[in-house]
Amino acid sequence: MKGLLLTGLRWTAVGYLSIVLLMSFLERWLVYPAPPPAAGEWSPEGGDFEEAWIDVPPLKGAAATRVHGWFFPHEEASHALLYCHGNGVDVSSLPSLARLLRDQLDAAVLVFDYRGYGKSEGKPFEAGVIADGMAAQRWLAERTGRTPAQTLVVGRSIGGGVATAIVAEQGAAALVVQSGFTTLPAAAAIHYPWLPVRLVMQNRYDSLGRIARYDGPVLISHGTADEVVPFEQGQRLFETAPGFKRFIELPDLSHRQPQPPSYYDDLRAFLADLPAR
Repeated sequence: MKGLLLTGLRWTAVGYLSIVLLMSFLERWLVYPAPPPAAGEWSPEGGDFEEAWIDVPPLKGAAATRVHGWFFPHEEASHALLYCHGNGVDVSSLPSLARLLRDQLDAAVLVFDYRGYGKSEGKPFEAGVIADGMAAQRWLAERTGRTPAQTLVVGRSIGGGVATAIVAEQGAAALVVQSGFTTLPAAAAIHYPWLPVRLVMQNRYDSLGRIARYDGPVLISHGTADEVVPFEQGQRLFETAPGFKRFIELPDLSHRQPQPPSYYDDLRAFLADLPAR
């Protein structure tokens, strides 16, 4: 009987370890579920944007690459805004949002795809995606006659992790995070409590540590019904930010729902109240 029990425990351990190894192997596909490019609309109507190809320098273990984006100019722009999207979309689905941000904020807007998304080259991994975002911020700054520290950086979901990493390194006029997590493993642990994701995940996006290094203005919004990233993680991110900051609680908003119209009123008010730097 004891032998059968030990054999059962061994097979249970082997099975569990196999699942952990499989999830580790599949991490890139789970973290970066890029939609197939063929599914996108790559010739949107309007003619009010420019195609952008952004050079990204080489990284350790990754050659130089190019990422693709769309730039929506504004003749009398008060702001230059970089938008970092979530992990399940590419820029082909973002023209309406880019125009909304442009018109609501009087902003020149750049939306771009991380490596491995849309028309962008390469394969996604944390350091590479962050490098893509930093290069996109520099491109936007040069295109609009600003410095990177004079741009607004907006990120949604995993894009919040990208945006926070960008501003921690290059600064920004303000950081705006929508539905952001403290760290990616902390968010993943909610959905996989039986896996040691905090130990084995390679893509970590430590927004909590990075936002503590950014002393510029921060606006964080989070839905109370967010089923992907708990509302409390957005609150903790806000509490950790050391500078001028505001938090927008969005009652009953889930993770995949767009920001409500009232959000843009709050965003404009936040930008109007930015302290002089």
